[in-house]
Amino acid sequence: MSAYRRPEQRRRPRPAAAAPRGAARRPPQRRPPARRPATRRRRRSGPRLLVVLVAILGAVGLGVAVIGQRVPEVVDEIRLPLRHEDIIRQQAREKGLDPALVAAVIYAESRFRDNQVSPAGAEGLMQITPDTARDIARQSGGTRFVLSDLHTPQVNISYGTWRLRHMLQRFDGQVAVALAGYNAGPENAARWLSEARARGEAFRVSAIPFAETRTYVTKVLAAQRDYRRTYPKQLGIE
Repeated sequence: MSAYRRPEQRRRPRPAAAAPRGAARRPPQRRPPARRPATRRRRRSGPRLLVVLVAILGAVGLGVAVIGQRVPEVVDEIRLPLRHEDIIRQQAREKGLDPALVAAVIYAESRFRDNQVSPAGAEGLMQITPDTARDIARQSGGTRFVLSDLHTPQVNISYGTWRLRHMLQRFDGQVAVALAGYNAGPENAARWLSEARARGEAFRVSAIPFAETRTYVTKVLAAQRDYRRTYPKQLGIE
């Protein structure tokens, strides 16, 4: 007789544990939207990018053209500066001087720096010493002159051109001798001129015994030619 077997009982799945009270339920996850093909965006951005590139290249080309036109002027201003041309024209006209010569003297003396002071005490654009300035003020009727006026372009150029004209008159319009007198004093220039005449020679810049004065006169004469060629309109010598 076969043994009796009890029928197997199927195990029921345990119910999932309930979430504790107060716990936040996670929202159902959403799938990210499918990306659109990039071909359309590239097609649309292509013309815009081309326009931007054309605009940039045009701006660069315009800038290069403008800079190219200004380069010679900038180079001239650095190599051969010019300031106060209205005062130079005025004083040159009043005293019968070449404005290019006036500009050249200022260039050699101070390179157009208003507050230039030399170790010898000469001041301003045309490097006038206090003693020379007082003498010019006395002879020209500048009764209200004070030394601080030498740093005023109008006064300094006025006194400097007065002295330059005086040198030209004393040496019969000989520019090189007048410039030597402006730099080294009229007594030295008169002696060098007398020595040249005693030798039966014309006054030569290369024969000036003072190296500083020789260099100064050479520099001013060269700058005079440069100013006439570079700034004829600004100096009123067209």
